[in-house]
Amino acid sequence: MSGKQEKRFMRALRALFTGAKTEGKSGFVNLMAIKQAHFAAVEGELLKEIAKVAPPDDRFREELFDKLHHFFSRHFCEGSGSVYFRDLAAADRVYDRVFADGRDIALAWKTRDLFYVKSDRVVQSIPVEFRNERGMPRRCFFNAAETESRRANERREFVFVFDKIGKNRDGDKRAEFRVEYSERGRGTKIPEILKALRDAGDEFAGWREEDLLRAFGVFRRQAEADFFIHKNARAFLRGQLRVWMAQYLFDDETRFDQQRMRQLKGLRDIAWKI
Repeated sequence: MSGKQEKRFMRALRALFTGAKTEGKSGFVNLMAIKQAHFAAVEGELLKEIAKVAPPDDRFREELFDKLHHFFSRHFCEGSGSVYFRDLAAADRVYDRVFADGRDIALAWKTRDLFYVKSDRVVQSIPVEFRNERGMPRRCFFNAAETESRRANERREFVFVFDKIGKNRDGDKRAEFRVEYSERGRGTKIPEILKALRDAGDEFAGWREEDLLRAFGVFRRQAEADFFIHKNARAFLRGQLRVWMAQYLFDDETRFDQQRMRQLKGLRDIAWKI
């Protein structure tokens, strides 16, 4: 049975590559379909490689997944798939080359070595399906008919309004929302939506605020994204991994026996494969 850290890391990695299920015709939907197919092909192989380093009954397995999550969560941008410094805690000391051979200071910035592709906003009606943290299915549909053609307002905030309980192509019930633009400071009323879902029946009584926020986030990501391509993502991530492991070894690690070094080498090998 998968441990807590393993589930967390694989859920995050799966969300990065596959996201929530979306339909429609757009560059974003095509991109997600390609990423979903790729992840489906490599997920099983990755787990086999991890089992060689840390078998299911090995105590190191949970630590391995915890450290993988800590490193990669700093660099991957869910949605656009861009690779850069996305989310760094204040305690993380991230640095670049400060001086060498008498040269001046070398600065670093968040989007260094990235090719900017585009910022895009394509508003369209889409269904969204996912499983929440407790593994419960969440199905919804966003009707953006009122905003799809209003290009002049494309940078205004979205407002989500509960519309009704409908059904998808398979006959499963889903919560349907209208997508509108904010006017005069009007926002999404989460408590009212949750009450409407509870009144809709037992199937929707278990929805929570985090379920709504995730569903709304999926819609926003498919409508708005800044796309970058890194000049050499592999070299960038490997370089950052070396820095991260050096900081870990000299700041926190006190055990340097043969078994521990073998574990850390396994951690590095798996991170390189990812």
